[in-house]
Formats: sequence, structure tokens, C-alpha cells
Amino acid sequence: MIKAAIVGYGNIGRYALKALEQAEDFECVGIIRRCADAEGFPELAKYRVVSDIDELGKVDVAILTTPSRKVEENAVKYLAKGISTVDSFDIHSGIADLRATLSPIAVENGAVSVISAGWDPGSDSVVRTLLRAMAPAGTSYTNFGPGRSMGHTVAAKAVPGVKDALSMTIPEGKGVHSREVFIELEDGFDFNKVAEAIKSDPYFIHDKTEVKLVGSVEKINTSAHSVNLVRDGESSATPGQHFDFNMKINNPALTGQILVSAARAALRQKPGCYTLIEIPPVDLLPGERESLVRELV
Repeated sequence: MIKAAIVGYGNIGRYALKALEQAEDFECVGIIRRCADAEGFPELAKYRVVSDIDELGKVDVAILTTPSRKVEENAVKYLAKGISTVDSFDIHSGIADLRATLSPIAVENGAVSVISAGWDPGSDSVVRTLLRAMAPAGTSYTNFGPGRSMGHTVAAKAVPGVKDALSMTIPEGKGVHSREVFIELEDGFDFNKVAEAIKSDPYFIHDKTEVKLVGSVEKINTSAHSVNLVRDGESSATPGQHFDFNMKINNPALTGQILVSAARAALRQKPGCYTLIEIPPVDLLPGERESLVRELV
């Protein structure tokens, strides 16, 4: 049994726990939260909830369900203890730098870090890689939404003056997106200043962003999202090849599932830091490789 701990317990953490409970090869040994209690979460009554992973004894892998901007500090801390980590870090421009930072720490301590193991970046990255192999010369577009972006929502919630937020991704076509951010405002804050702070955040600065004031985010809240991956190109120097991949999902549910699959794969790799495109897909699945080859190939 793989002994896993969940670090953080927000939307993704809840679904990661559900995925662990469904996996026959995992044991959840505990949840790490700053407040170290299970108040308000009856499903945690049968688990140890602590503030320090050292209280849990042996842990093979820490599943980091913290905001992306907290991933590096947590991964460094656990890798230094020889505990492998997986995360869903979603700041695309920072992935290569994070990989370069974590890789030597993982190697030095005999651990594995799998980064950006959500659905995008993550499983969509694997699909994009496969599509390029199928049509080496061509053009790809990733069209998100319409749907809730968890990373952008977390970023909006962190802006001073925001009581609650929901960031929706709106596809404009050919990989271009706009953002609609719905916010509740804390008392005493100016909406225009808060809206400008959101638009200036690195999560939003490159997209057309509209911020809207609402009375209740909860009334319009959603976990739904979708993606359309398209590639047009050539296979064997033959043009006219068209590929179209679509999915409609519950965002945190899929992220939690991929994190658990990546945690399994982490323990099958040599020490170091990996993205999902560097890991054999078969390593994400439970069971013996020989049986999986016979079943899936």
C-alpha cells in the first residue's frame, strides 16, 4: 500500500481524498492543515488531521493541494525529508523554472516530484504531446471553457478587499481566452481599485478581463469546465490531418484524480522532478505492467 498524505484541504483536497479512498493500492495516512482540526468536515473523522507531516509517521508521497503560489515552498520542505510530492501547479510560464528548482533537491534526497499534474497543465499536456507526434508539422490550439478556472479564482480571492470570487474562462477561439471575474466585496473597499488589482495580477494580465460585482458568488458558483484541443497538420508529409479532442468535466474532481494517479507514478520513477509528459502513461495506472500492456495495447 502506498502511504499518502494530503497537504491542504480545499476543493482539490476533498476530491483527492475521494480518489484515494477509491484506489485499492493507496492508504491515506492523514491530512495536513494549518489549523490541524477536522471541524466542519465530518468525512475527516476517521483520519488524522495534523499541522506537521512528521506526526504521521511513514509517508511515501505528499499530495499538495495548496494554491500554486504555495507549491514550491511545500515541495521543497517535503522533498528535503525524502518524501515524494505531486502537485497541480498551474502557472504555465513558471513550470520549467519550478522543475529546475525541485529536481536537484529530489535527487539529493532520493525522492520524486511530479509537478503540474492537473488536467491543464497535466493530462492535456500529454494529449498535446501525442498530437504533435501524430502530426509533427502543424498548428495546435487549446480552447478552455466556458468554465471555472480554479487557479484564477484562487488568485482573485487573494486580492485584498475580495470576500469571495469566481473566475470564468471564456473561449474566444484559436487559443485566445477572456476572463469574467465575479466578486463579492469586503466592506470599506473601493470596487474600481480592487478590480484593477485583479486585472494587474499575473494570472490575468495577459487576457481581456472583466470584473463584475455580485451580491452572492455562491449563487452562481460552479465547478464545471471544458476544453477543446485542436491540431491541423501533416503526417508523413501528407497534409489535411485534423485532430479534435473534447471534454467536459468537474474541474477539482478531475484534478484530484490525476494527482492520485501521478502519486502512483511518482513511486515508479528514479529520483528527480518530472512533468506528466515525461512519465510513461502506464505508470499512472494500478496493476502490473504486463497485464496492462495485454489489456490496453
